[in-house]
Amino acid sequence: MIQSRADYHNYVRADIAAYGLKRLSLRTWLQADHIRFLLRLRRIEYLANCQPWRLFSRALLVAVNHRLAVRLGFTIPPNTFGPGLCIAHRGTVIVNPAVHVGSGCKLHADTNIGDYNGTPVIGNDVYIGPGAKIFGAITIGDNVAIGANAVVNRSFGSNCTIGGIPAHVLSDTGARERGLFNRDK
Repeated sequence: MIQSRADYHNYVRADIAAYGLKRLSLRTWLQADHIRFLLRLRRIEYLANCQPWRLFSRALLVAVNHRLAVRLGFTIPPNTFGPGLCIAHRGTVIVNPAVHVGSGCKLHADTNIGDYNGTPVIGNDVYIGPGAKIFGAITIGDNVAIGANAVVNRSFGSNCTIGGIPAHVLSDTGARERGLFNRDK
């Protein structure tokens, strides 16, 4: 969670690096709606956590970002993802506000991370494939690759690839070893 201006800048740098960029150009800002949404979301988190008295600025930013979120199909509340989030492209992404996801998560379209008798806690460097559904009082470890259309309703450890309905371990190879991230670790 962003607790200071330095944290805010670290989150933004990590988010930009997650897309394989060294810096954000004006062209990228104008063309990549999902990056623009993410950076506005980080600004909203910063204003809510560090400058709560700036109500008008935050409300205006929330309204502008909500319009973009509707167009992109995103329902991602503030303070749910750690630094280094990468939303691969537009498409329906629904996340419960009580969910906690670590750093370095890569999300794809048609993903649902929800609440059913508890909320999931997802570790660092997790790749969530298109169409994945994650719900329940579960824990997903670090460096996990969740396959396309997987239904994850139980906990899994670190360093594995999971998939299927219901999800089960497919391989002992994690997301980093599979090369699913744009950044170097």
